[in-house]
Amino acid sequence: MLKPEELLELAVRAADDKRADDIVALDMRDVSLLADYFLIMNGGTDRQVQAIVDAIEEKVETAGGPQPRIEGKKGSRWMLMDFGDLVVHVFVPEERDFYNLEKLWHQAPLVDVSAWLTEA
Repeated sequence: MLKPEELLELAVRAADDKRADDIVALDMRDVSLLADYFLIMNGGTDRQVQAIVDAIEEKVETAGGPQPRIEGKKGSRWMLMDFGDLVVHVFVPEERDFYNLEKLWHQAPLVDVSAWLTEA
C-alpha cells in the first residue's frame, strides 16, 4: 500500500513526463476531509489532458497503487482522478483559470514538488 506522499510523487513525476504545465500540490490534511493532497495541473489541449491522466493511472497501477475513480471522459477539458488520499485535477488552461481551485482552497499550504520535476 502506497503512502499518500508516495502516491503524490508518482503522480507528479508521471504528469511531468507528459509535459504537464504549472503543477501545484496542495496539502489538504488540515483543511478538508476530502483527501490528503490535491494535485492541480494544466494540459495544453484536451488530448494532452487525456495523455496526462493515462500516464498517471499507468504509473500508479505499475507501483501497486489504488485504482482511481475518474470523472470526465475523452475530450474533456477537466478530468479528475480520485485515488482516495490524492485527488488529481487536470485542466486545459481556460478551465483552470475559470474554476481557480488554488484560490478556492487558498488556506491549504503548497507542497514543494520541485524535486520531482525535470528541468524545463
